[in-house]
Amino acid sequence: MSTDFGAAGEIESRELVHFVTQQTRFTLVNNILQHPDQLPSMYELEALNPSVSDATVYKHIQKLIDAGIVREVALEDDQRRQGYPWKFYGLTDDGREFLEEHNLLAAEETLQQIYETISDKPEKMVKYENAPRPTDS
Repeated sequence: MSTDFGAAGEIESRELVHFVTQQTRFTLVNNILQHPDQLPSMYELEALNPSVSDATVYKHIQKLIDAGIVREVALEDDQRRQGYPWKFYGLTDDGREFLEEHNLLAAEETLQQIYETISDKPEKMVKYENAPRPTDS
């Protein structure tokens, strides 16, 4: 894969694996993979990581975006609904390809099954889970 990951230029594959598998970032990647639509909102990512501050979740998502692993997608203005999120986070095609190449997607199905068993989700999280998502993802 000859993708340019981030503004600093092309990161060596080994360095990118180390970058992605840093605990918080890898947890966030797994949170994206386990989400029913693989497009969680920032609130959902924060709720799934209660031991990490909201600012830390945001910072690491931004780093994953800068590295080309994650992308932010937004609903069109006419699709947005008051009280619901309109920005979501998913893997880029290159990010998914990179994770597959390095066997970092092996547990994708298991992650989704585990997510489905979470029974004590806050009401707001259930609401956000069912929020409209961009269709061109």
